[in-house]
Amino acid sequence: MDIKKLMAEAIQLSIEHKYKTKPNPVVGALLYASGKIVSSGAHEYFGGPHAEVNCIEKVDPDIKKGELTLFCTLEPCNHTGKTPPCTEKIISSGIKKIVIGVVDPNPLVSGQGIKKLKDAGIDVTVGVLEEEIKSSNEFYFFKHENKRPFVTIKIAQTLDNYAADINGKPIKITSEKSNQDVHNTRALHDVIVTGGNTLRNDDPTMNVRVDFNVNQPKRILLSSEINADFKLNFFKDEHFQIIDDADLKKVIQIIYEQNFNSILVEAGPKLVESFLKDDLCDRFISYQSPNRLGDEGISWSSVLNIIEKNRFNLTSSYTIDRDIKRVFRND
Repeated sequence: MDIKKLMAEAIQLSIEHKYKTKPNPVVGALLYASGKIVSSGAHEYFGGPHAEVNCIEKVDPDIKKGELTLFCTLEPCNHTGKTPPCTEKIISSGIKKIVIGVVDPNPLVSGQGIKKLKDAGIDVTVGVLEEEIKSSNEFYFFKHENKRPFVTIKIAQTLDNYAADINGKPIKITSEKSNQDVHNTRALHDVIVTGGNTLRNDDPTMNVRVDFNVNQPKRILLSSEINADFKLNFFKDEHFQIIDDADLKKVIQIIYEQNFNSILVEAGPKLVESFLKDDLCDRFISYQSPNRLGDEGISWSSVLNIIEKNRFNLTSSYTIDRDIKRVFRND
């Protein structure tokens, strides 16, 4: 029995549902007996049954449960949330052996699920492909380890580093393929944050428009409600929130307390610069067009200077159509 290979299959099962489980982690599970996988399952959508439950309920009832080994990427929960404790399902099933990829960092779970299973006489192995599982749940682990959501900032810039014309009016910067890549990035995040100037100048919808199922991120406007024009696209449904607080660390705390793991900031240079000055950026993404604005405009220069000064690490740089996408990490 190659436990690393089997855990890798469970990881692959889990990430197939990454757009629907958020802000929950992605989790995959397998049941193994007599030299083969006899059942599999994943956490498929937020609020739905967990991976272990889906996997156990699909197994052939004629297979002796004492012969089964359960592989689970993340420690099974031992508390009642939107679903009953997974530990109870595992114990009542009669399974006698479980291999867990990594301990759940959520304090409601961390170590308690493992203890419950061991106390029930189940043989528990922990720690298989831990880094791979953490990577597939990057935002979830970051939130619990750092007590705040992971913050990504995204900008689009002309070749001469402008965001808009001198009056703040939007200009077409990036290609359609780059725009679609932005939607894929939005789909990975729990929250999109923007400011009042972006709303007034661009009238963006700021939702995710893709050809696959996704939990739409919550849209958060940093402004005062009295200044909001509720006829704008941003307010077309109820999936938004207005936060009237200039203290970005307090804003981050408000979002953290709503149990969100990740934030995507899509705003103008002034608000982006504020996030950077408060050291509230973990990943910075820029899409740069080969075209110049040609005239004076609103510049990203101060923002790009902070990225350089703070020595953000360039982790990838590649072409999308005619644009260059660069990804920086603040390590």
